[in-house]
Amino acid sequence: MEQYLVLRDLAVIFAGSLVVILLFHRLKLPALPGFIVAGVILGPNALGLVSDPHNVESLAEVGVILLLFTIGIEFSLSRLREMGRQVLAGGTAQFAFTVLATLAAGLAFLPSWRVALFLGFLIALSSTAIVLKVLTDKGEIDAPHGRLATGVLIFQDLCVVPVMLVLPFLAGKAEGGAIGLLIALGKAALVVVGVIVAARTLVPRALAAILRTRSRELFLIAVILIGTLTALGTAAAGASLALGAFLAGLVISESDYAHQALAELMPFRDIFISLFFVAVGMLVQFDTIASHPVLILGAVAVIMSGKTLSAAVGPALMGYSGRVALLAGVAVSQIGEFSFVLAKEGREAGLLGAGLYQQFLAVAVVTMLVTPFLLQGGPALLDVLERVVPLDRLLPGFRPRGFAPVEDPIADHVVIAGYGLNGRNLAAALRGINAPYLIVELNAQTVRHARADGEPAFYGDATRDEILRALGVDRARLLVIAISDPAATRRMVRVARDMNPTLHIIARTRYVVEIPELTRLGANVVIPEEFETSIEIFARVLAHYNVAREDINRLVTEIRASHYQALRPGGARPRLTLSSALGAMPQMHVERIVLGPGAPVLGQSLAETGLRSRTGALVLAIRRGESDLATPDATFRLAEKDVLVVVGQPQQLKGAYLLLTGAETA
Repeated sequence: MEQYLVLRDLAVIFAGSLVVILLFHRLKLPALPGFIVAGVILGPNALGLVSDPHNVESLAEVGVILLLFTIGIEFSLSRLREMGRQVLAGGTAQFAFTVLATLAAGLAFLPSWRVALFLGFLIALSSTAIVLKVLTDKGEIDAPHGRLATGVLIFQDLCVVPVMLVLPFLAGKAEGGAIGLLIALGKAALVVVGVIVAARTLVPRALAAILRTRSRELFLIAVILIGTLTALGTAAAGASLALGAFLAGLVISESDYAHQALAELMPFRDIFISLFFVAVGMLVQFDTIASHPVLILGAVAVIMSGKTLSAAVGPALMGYSGRVALLAGVAVSQIGEFSFVLAKEGREAGLLGAGLYQQFLAVAVVTMLVTPFLLQGGPALLDVLERVVPLDRLLPGFRPRGFAPVEDPIADHVVIAGYGLNGRNLAAALRGINAPYLIVELNAQTVRHARADGEPAFYGDATRDEILRALGVDRARLLVIAISDPAATRRMVRVARDMNPTLHIIARTRYVVEIPELTRLGANVVIPEEFETSIEIFARVLAHYNVAREDINRLVTEIRASHYQALRPGGARPRLTLSSALGAMPQMHVERIVLGPGAPVLGQSLAETGLRSRTGALVLAIRRGESDLATPDATFRLAEKDVLVVVGQPQQLKGAYLLLTGAETA
């Protein structure tokens, strides 16, 4: 009977979640907050359609463990090295300032500093799942503020581990005091060392042996077994199962099979983490919100604004503009999913009373529900804010020494906004033709390296008119925008067009839907990455089938002139009329045939071999020693070690090989 009730509750949860998520999809909102709403509606504090929420909580805990496991797989030491500055500077500033501010405020209103410190830990964590999902959907995961937000989230995920270890000592339930804490941290360090050793030695060999069986089932079982054993090992060492799950993911992340493991686990993780958010929604009590609306909403406003500013400090110190720093801060301003796990542990340990626990849940849920709207409207909100408060004075950033402004007036030049791969390639091309150019970039370290290489690179936010004016956009020939931030690209186009109506603006964008808006704002050419990649692929495929280069170029030109209409869903299908002889014969192949010492045609002329009349194949060129002879005439006599370049259909080439060498093809 109990199994029947659990199955019925799951059916109710999935049915209710389906309706809510469909509604969220229509409203173009991310799905994860929708699961919280579904939990609130279905839970005992609203419709009461779920008979026992505790059964759902048990499954939800599995979701959290799987989430930490997959985060460990996605997280790697190499990734930490790549994002070291964003992780350390941005994450440390955000976490430390949030915890200290909460501790200071809590001392004035709470009876114990332990509770205030614990609340600081809870508030400092942000939602990795929601933030990364929204940033990915908006195409801003690689934008400056997206990379900064990701760095902060990585740091927070790492902080979950020591917070879990400190929790029993804050609750006064651990033995040994400070010495006991040090012993616990020492045990955790030994576990981490053991995990790293296993990651480098045992696990890759075991997974390689299992993969040789070509069984997906065995591979999935092995991955889950690694996670289970590691989690049990950390639990035996006095740490938590969640810590073990993270370390197990880290073990697999250092192997060559991380991507396959992640692909196998993602469906399970998504299902269980959805149950986790539904369970969180079920815990929220409407009575708490109704009885303390001012307190709840005030706490939401204070927490989200405070976390935004604390997260913006690190990027500002690294040299990012106030706008980028605040966008990164807005992205991580909510309370995260791990905070719910820690809050539950804190309640069971006696750190949080029932009333404070419910108030925290209400505040956390509201911050998560507000986040998608803030991320969608963040750029517009900052545009309005900048008219009132100059953000670069509020968060001026740190201008690196030695970065001189543009001193010599330059005209008829190219301004390159963004010095990533596209910007570097363009600079190299312009340098090759001696065309003048200037580079503007927001990453201070990138600017430092570029200037060390002799590039005319300058630090600055090219969305601001004073920066573009200093770069001489009003007298430039071209502006090339090679950044991955859609909002900044739109703003840059608008500002540059207002400053110079005759400027030729070329903008890069990730998605074709950006083309109409960028064109309206003043861009002359908009290059969408997704369709340019498609063009490059089909151009190479057509070339492989020997379609004439002029036909391919004509088709590419037509597609670009129509703003890629032929490649859009429902667009006109591209038609290609082949004009070349080879284009009409897609089966034509080219083969190189080497004449050995026993070849029957040695000493014969091409005419005497009868190759063309007997096989239909044609000799295009002959290589003899170090010299090449293109289109040899019929009187050319063949010799040993000659390499013949022969063209024909597969069957014709077989006959040519037999005629020239006297042997069958393999």
